Amino acid sequence: MKTGQTDPSGHIVTPDAARTLQGLFRCRAERTPSSSAYSFFDPSVGVWKTLAWSEILIQATGWQRSLAQERLETGARVAIQLNNRPEWVCMDMAALSLGLVVVPLYYFDSPENCAYILRDSGAALLVVSQRQQVEALMPFMDRLPDLKTVVCLDDQAASLTGFDAEVKTCSRWLKRGNGDFRTSETDPGRLASLVYTSGTTGPPKGVMLTHANFLQDAFAVLKTVMAFPEDIFLSFLPLSHSFERTVGYYLPMMAGSQVAYARSPKELVDDLRAVRPTVLISVPRVYEKFYARVMEEVQVKGTLVERFFRLAAETGWRHFQASQGRRPGPGMLYRMLWPLLRRFAAGKVLAAMGGRLRVAVSGAASLQPEIWRFFVSMGLPLLQGYGLTEASPVVSANSLEENVPGSAGRPIPGVEVRIGKHAEILVRGPNVMKGYWKRPEDTRKAVDPEGWLHTGDKGELREGHLFISGRIKEIMVTSTGENVVPSAVESAIVQDTLFRQAMVIGEGMPFLAVLLVLDPQRWEDLAGSLGVEPGVGSSLKDPRVLDAVLKRVAERLRDFPGHVRIYRAILRLEPWTIESGLITPTLKLKRDALRKRFSSESRELYADRFVPGIHG
Repeated sequence: MKTGQTDPSGHIVTPDAARTLQGLFRCRAERTPSSSAYSFFDPSVGVWKTLAWSEILIQATGWQRSLAQERLETGARVAIQLNNRPEWVCMDMAALSLGLVVVPLYYFDSPENCAYILRDSGAALLVVSQRQQVEALMPFMDRLPDLKTVVCLDDQAASLTGFDAEVKTCSRWLKRGNGDFRTSETDPGRLASLVYTSGTTGPPKGVMLTHANFLQDAFAVLKTVMAFPEDIFLSFLPLSHSFERTVGYYLPMMAGSQVAYARSPKELVDDLRAVRPTVLISVPRVYEKFYARVMEEVQVKGTLVERFFRLAAETGWRHFQASQGRRPGPGMLYRMLWPLLRRFAAGKVLAAMGGRLRVAVSGAASLQPEIWRFFVSMGLPLLQGYGLTEASPVVSANSLEENVPGSAGRPIPGVEVRIGKHAEILVRGPNVMKGYWKRPEDTRKAVDPEGWLHTGDKGELREGHLFISGRIKEIMVTSTGENVVPSAVESAIVQDTLFRQAMVIGEGMPFLAVLLVLDPQRWEDLAGSLGVEPGVGSSLKDPRVLDAVLKRVAERLRDFPGHVRIYRAILRLEPWTIESGLITPTLKLKRDALRKRFSSESRELYADRFVPGIHG
């Protein structure tokens, strides 16, 4: 549906009809009770199962009845630390219907970070999946005086003792639902959730989002990119993140679409083929991995296949540009070749992603232009947008009808965007947060008296389209005065399949260096080609290895300005994980944590402040 259109079929539950998130849930279940709502893989029988809206409503009623017996005061905070599954929906809706405030926790987050959020939010109740999650919190329980109850889906938690909070197993705590889901009249402006920022450069802050924030944002996205009852969304980004929660949870509910919960990121490829979704909500790293895998397979098959794929990409790009009205259609030769190219090149790429994607979305960070162009050339309708947790989170998005290269799209309906001092993106609209939890000074800094949210991101508006150029605080300045956007450099580097992760360093230094995590198999291949032993730790510091690595990095950065050159590197094989506190749930780098972790090694790189290849 194009921006500004109405919903001709009437399948959308509007914010006015829903009023609240729990109202949205009940409206959806009443309108389409027999339609498929959620599907999930049941490992006990090895099959995918599906719940209708009437069935999920009955289950949510059981959660509502059980939670009501806890007799929590209106506005009390309850935390959810579950993987993506129907129980997440049930707990969320039950809590909201009782006037409680939901605090989502990332399923694989570190116990330290979970304890911080539980303490800061003052959560009174926590729902978890596994006994191990409860055990991990044991050393921190004395710091959580407000936490009174822990509900665990794992029956093995019944034997746990020695906690200040009462541990209850879900099988005993959860009552049977009867379908009488109650939704009392609630002000849409009431606080619905505290969503903690990922804390890439400091402690996480609790973003206060209201019912209206979520509803208005989801509805505005639907005005830009319509979803339908026939759509199937594959959900694998964590529901604790506002991007997945709004666009992959509340939006499909609003549209009456089905959501299938992926088993895990590791099984994503298998789940794409099994579910065959029509809508995929993802982050750049997923598309980068798909792209790198395709390119590697093409290169292995030789020059002829490479040329075939290049021709397919060129022809597909012409078709895409013509469909957008930006150039005439392809000539006769290209039109004759396209069915063959689509079948044997583009078709194989699309088949690996399920084969029937109608919309693919990349959010949470910018996608490398060459990767975006590759996928749209292959016929994948890949859309990019821009957002942040403080804006619920979507601010702008491209549409299928107007998909502009390099752009984050137009501001979604009802949201204003302007560019302030230092090219900062400012946002105003019904999606802007209520503020930061217990941080009035931070709130005043973020939202000015006129209601403009100061995002901290840099960008520009061109013909109504928003273009992002980076974070103001993450622009790196070397001692020679050159500005570098590290995220763009890192994204280019990891296009080489040798490199799993990368972080550029060099703030205030005379040259740039990089921290790299190598792919184990490709490291063995490289080590073998250089005659070094891959299992020996010192091999990662071997001059031959470092020289080969820096040459491959330079190849990835050949199109960057001359001052963007990496002169030294630190190599590791152990990946940076969410559990180790080095990346966020959406796979962004926690730069402060990484700088701290590698501080001594980094100091060694710059000990003589000698610029290789320049001095001496």
